[in-house]
Formats: sequence, C-alpha cells, structure tokens
Amino acid sequence: MILSVVNHKGGTGKTTTTVNLGSGLAAAGKRVLLIDFDPQGSLSYSLGLADQSLTIADVLTGDCTMQEVMQQREGMDVLAANSTLADVELAMAKSEEHLSHLKNILVTLSGYEYVLIDCPPTLSLLTLNALAGSDFVIIPMQMDVLALRGLDSMLDILKKINLINKHIEVLGVLPVMVEPRKNIYQEILRHIQTHYDVRIFENVIRSSVKAAEAPSFGKSVVAHAPLSTTAMDYKKLVSEMLQIEETAYRNRHPINL
Repeated sequence: MILSVVNHKGGTGKTTTTVNLGSGLAAAGKRVLLIDFDPQGSLSYSLGLADQSLTIADVLTGDCTMQEVMQQREGMDVLAANSTLADVELAMAKSEEHLSHLKNILVTLSGYEYVLIDCPPTLSLLTLNALAGSDFVIIPMQMDVLALRGLDSMLDILKKINLINKHIEVLGVLPVMVEPRKNIYQEILRHIQTHYDVRIFENVIRSSVKAAEAPSFGKSVVAHAPLSTTAMDYKKLVSEMLQIEETAYRNRHPINL
C-alpha cells in the first residue's frame, strides 16, 4: 500500500501522522518505508535525520539508488529530505513526465507492505507527484470551519488526479489535535458525515505535550512517550487501519463456509 499523507493547509499534523503511523505499523510487524517529500524536511528532523548528505533528491536525479540513501529508524526504512528537494522540483517541472518522477521510483520497490509519503503543505509539483504514485491518501485535519475549505479543495484535487491515477482513493479523514468535548468538534464531525462521501477514522488524535516535544528527541511520540494520549491514539489508529485492510481483503477474497 502506497499512502500519501496530504493536506495543503499547513499545521494539520501531516508529519506527526506519517511518523507515528509508520512507527506503529512497524511495531505491528509490518515492513514500512517512509518518504520525506517536503523540502522543509520536517519528517527527517523528527527522526533525527536532518543532516543527511544523501536524500530523496539524489534518488530523483538518478545520482543515487534508494538503497544508498535509506536510513533506519524505529524499525522503518526512511528516505530523508532537505531543501535541495526544492531545486530538484524546479528541474522536474521542465520534464515531459513531470508528474511521474516519484511514481517511476515507487514501481521499482518490493518487499514493503506500507510506503508512507509525507507531502508538502502546498499544492506543489511534489505533492502532485506523490498523489500520482499513491494508492490511498489520508487527510489529517483540525476540526474547525476553515479546515472544511481545505477539505473541499483537497477532494477537488483528487478528482483531477484521478485522470492520471484512476486507482487513488481516500482511505480516510483523520481528525487531529482534537478536543472531543468541544461543540465545534461535534458540529464539524456531523457536517462531514452528512455532506461528504469519505470515511472518517473512528480513532481520532488528541494533542499532548509529549507529542510536541518528541521531534526534538528525534523520535516518534509512539517511541518517545508510548503511554501518552497521542501515542495511544496513534496505536488505535494503526489497529483500525489494519482492520480496514483485513476487511477489504476478505471482500476481495470471500471465504466460502
């Protein structure tokens, strides 16, 4: 499963979700690859990989193989990124296959059960490349009125991407930084359930101090503070995802009793 974590509205917990979902899946015995596809390199920093000399940019230019760039963290393989990715994006724009650069790399992968891509907080060529090569997307969002505009825009983009990637689907909308008792959360939740044809994950992500401090230790919050509310929420999300996958598999391959 190749999965992009995407929302072009900033501050929606994309990196935190990518890191902790990946770490949780690895802890569950899954073979996981994380790709930092944001020139800001937040995912790389969050896993203590901010100063790598070789990055995903070198793979895109053909100067290195993925195996030469990969690092290991918390049971996962990681392709780091830094600001050089922005320069590569400019070069990609001049190519005839400007939407297929990442996809051409992803099709060579084998052995991974989950490939998670942390996308930039903009509708950039990098984001479009990630979507063009993905099977599914997760859309993390804060449950406020402005976030609904971002969800509308994101779903419109996915309809357009469907012209070049007919198989991409929204795996789910993930409420993040949630305060469940607030009325606005319940109102936004009901609005999405009523007006949008998308799954909303049952297990939402609450905020915690431990989640905010984990990147400074170069760890996921799942590894840094496994008993914190945010870590527990991500562990439950992993269980929900695995259940979704199992159900989808049973539907494709029904068991005759």
